[in-house]
Amino acid sequence: MLWVKALHIIFMVTWFAGLFYLPRLFVYHVLAEDRISIDRFKVMERKLYFGIMTPGMVLTAVFGFWLWLGYGITGGWMMAKLALVAVLIAHHFWLGKLMRDLRDGRNRHGHVFYRWINEIPAAPILFLVVILVVVKPF
Repeated sequence: MLWVKALHIIFMVTWFAGLFYLPRLFVYHVLAEDRISIDRFKVMERKLYFGIMTPGMVLTAVFGFWLWLGYGITGGWMMAKLALVAVLIAHHFWLGKLMRDLRDGRNRHGHVFYRWINEIPAAPILFLVVILVVVKPF
């Protein structure tokens, strides 16, 4: 079961790296002024989202479910953690929508908006998930 935990952590870190980096790419994309840079950011965003983040999210969920089956579901902290993971998955799909809006020229936000979503939504949720797993307060 140790190898399942290790893979779960690897895929979770991969997914989180994407959740933090994709909004940073959005900042650079919005600030880009020439067509070559804009096209480059579109490719980078697409490859990050579909090639790294989405597989990371899916594999995190698969290995998390595997661990869940092995250790069982006990305590309210697990339900709280699962709710926070659901919020992270929703955040992932929202970033995908923002990426499609940028790709299709429907962006309605400036670079400051993307700077805020670069850190604010995912960081506190990650912190809370770690606290719930380590402390198991309820």
